[in-house]
Amino acid sequence: MKKVKLLVLALIIAMSSLAFIGCGSDQASSTTADQKADEKVYLVGTDAAFPPFESTLPSGEIVGFDVDLMNAIAEAAGIKVEIKHLGWDPMLKGVENGNADIGASGITINDERKEFYGFTEPYFEATQLIMVPSDSTVASLKDLEGQNIGVQSGTTGEIAVKKIFGDNYTGIKGYEDLPTAMADLLTGRTVAVVGDNAVLAELLKKSPDQKLKLVSDDTFDKEYYGFIVKKGNTELLEKLNQGLKTIKENGTYDEIYGKYFAE
Repeated sequence: MKKVKLLVLALIIAMSSLAFIGCGSDQASSTTADQKADEKVYLVGTDAAFPPFESTLPSGEIVGFDVDLMNAIAEAAGIKVEIKHLGWDPMLKGVENGNADIGASGITINDERKEFYGFTEPYFEATQLIMVPSDSTVASLKDLEGQNIGVQSGTTGEIAVKKIFGDNYTGIKGYEDLPTAMADLLTGRTVAVVGDNAVLAELLKKSPDQKLKLVSDDTFDKEYYGFIVKKGNTELLEKLNQGLKTIKENGTYDEIYGKYFAE
């Protein structure tokens, strides 16, 4: 009888151990899954030729307002991000087809883009300006009718010019980025460049000897920048919006803004 009792006790202990091991295995699997979720690195595509929002240092490091802001948002939201230069069109396509998780490059929020992307809440107000030689008499966009105007292709600068002169205006000269458009202005291939105010101001600040100036035009609409995710990715969008809200409330946004736009 004693041996039977011992055998039963041994079986109970063995079964308990197996149950414990099984439970521990489930917990380990759950923990591993949670760790993997926490360790996910979201790829942020950008066009790093859009200073002061993003540009590339000689070392290859991408820096700028959008970069600092995205890193602060990610920290506040508890996510990890990797920022990579893709170029304007590849960035947009990358987010649309899922090859990039987030797009960050001074992207203006508009109805056309909302068909393909989910936008965060606005984080920057902008408008268009006209860059011309300092001795130019141009006072508005309409003064440029019939002449060659440089824009960054696929941006609201191009849209603004087409809004005045029509979609088939042959004077529009599209460029990959605004620094390249400015280079052609300096050589005389165009008579003006239309682009985002902060970017043109930054280019002008870095080229004080080029005898260029900026002209405003009241016909240009106010624009608002947002970060983009693939349409329907509400989970990531909510994280970004929460992070943006947090850094606006705790003063981090103002610190970053002041770093780049204090003047």
